[in-house]
Amino acid sequence: MNVLGINPGSTSTKLAVYEYEKLQFVENIRHDDAELMKLADLTAQLPYRLEAIMRVLGKRDFKLSSLDAVVGRGGMLKPMSSGTYLVDDNLLEDARSGKYGNHASNLGAIIAAEIAREYHLPAFIVDPVGVDELIDEARVSGLADIERKSHVHALNIKAASRKIAAGLGKELADTSFIAAHLGGGISVAALKGGRMIDVNNAENEGPFSPERAGGLPAKQLVQLCFSGKYSEKELIQRMTKQGGIFSYLGTKNVIEIQERIQTGDPEAKLVLKAMVHQIGKEIGAMATVLDGKVDGIILTGGISQSGMITDWIREKVSFIGEVFVIPGEAEMEALALGALRVLTGHEKAKIY
Repeated sequence: MNVLGINPGSTSTKLAVYEYEKLQFVENIRHDDAELMKLADLTAQLPYRLEAIMRVLGKRDFKLSSLDAVVGRGGMLKPMSSGTYLVDDNLLEDARSGKYGNHASNLGAIIAAEIAREYHLPAFIVDPVGVDELIDEARVSGLADIERKSHVHALNIKAASRKIAAGLGKELADTSFIAAHLGGGISVAALKGGRMIDVNNAENEGPFSPERAGGLPAKQLVQLCFSGKYSEKELIQRMTKQGGIFSYLGTKNVIEIQERIQTGDPEAKLVLKAMVHQIGKEIGAMATVLDGKVDGIILTGGISQSGMITDWIREKVSFIGEVFVIPGEAEMEALALGALRVLTGHEKAKIY
């Protein structure tokens, strides 16, 4: 049983082929920024990215006719429960239109559907960014004009949580975890019975990250909005792509920052410690959401490959519960396993 996984990023497209649970190969296709800039919008990138995928598969002499399904990363879609979804016309319409947000991950469903259609295969997405399992109390922001929303690294958080639950000899539904995805954006989630009942919206809440500003002092942010220094588009860009560590140190590269710390750079150490400080605070807050009943704290995502950072976080939060580290991200495996759960009858595909 063969599954092709597609994970589009802003300047790359990752693909992997699994034969049942065994990885056959993985490729990360880097795209030229200049070429992407020539294309009017995300959907205009479809032929360009498809051609790159076919070229790579051709070099590997991989026969698409041997596939049983294609699965793409789910993008900015309407709020939905966790699970594996069949890619249908309604889902594709929202992915193409950007109705709920424009992000390269929207292309995951679109590319999967294009390949699947030609070979008469099912196309799926798994645990998209829009997974929303918040309890009602978590939706109330404190200002009636604004409702808190769930935008979270659901795919990796759910996959990491399943692994730790299995390692503890439990079903995910019988656990209470705090899981932190640490990457270009940072998501910290309280999982009760496998459901993410509260999360920080990784786009505009919670800890700052290598490129995102996270939660900011509200009054000062409003004053900055009306200062005339930035247009709306420029300020959103600054907060989501040029904020966080980058706004202080001019780099998003955590390895480079650690090297600067080791050579005695006090500013680099202060900024990195401040990010850890905010991560620790968010984990502590999620412990209260779970009423202090925590089976473990899970650290995952690209930044969790840094022993310096995970050690600093562990020092802050280990009093809450045991800290488990799953370095990097397992999104390609999570996509494949989500599709396989449906193909093997362990789960039923959900309809968007």
